[in-house]
Amino acid sequence: MRAIISRRYNWIVNVQTQINAEFERAERARARGKEGQARVCARRAAGIAAREYFTRRGRIIRSPSAMDLLNLLTDEPLLSPDLKQSAVYLTLRVNEEFKLPVDVDLIEDARKLCEGLLK
Repeated sequence: MRAIISRRYNWIVNVQTQINAEFERAERARARGKEGQARVCARRAAGIAAREYFTRRGRIIRSPSAMDLLNLLTDEPLLSPDLKQSAVYLTLRVNEEFKLPVDVDLIEDARKLCEGLLK
């Protein structure tokens, strides 16, 4: 039993480490003026959390795409409306000027979504 608990703990720590690394990359990209790269890293962090969320509920999602996972979250009946909204923001496409159609901070929305999914 201890071995199972230990493996699960290590898995959770690994997931959180991956998420934290993506957020660090996102912040560094933003600091360098690379907002597009920051968005990609924020989406990847949210995708890691989404995969863990679905895994905990017994759903294995085969797609490696963070966007696919985020799109699945928008239809997730157990998710609160504010977390669904964060998932929607994270799936928005940029316009011709490479800007989002709404004024949101995707890093913040990704953080909120990760915290909500992993609690």
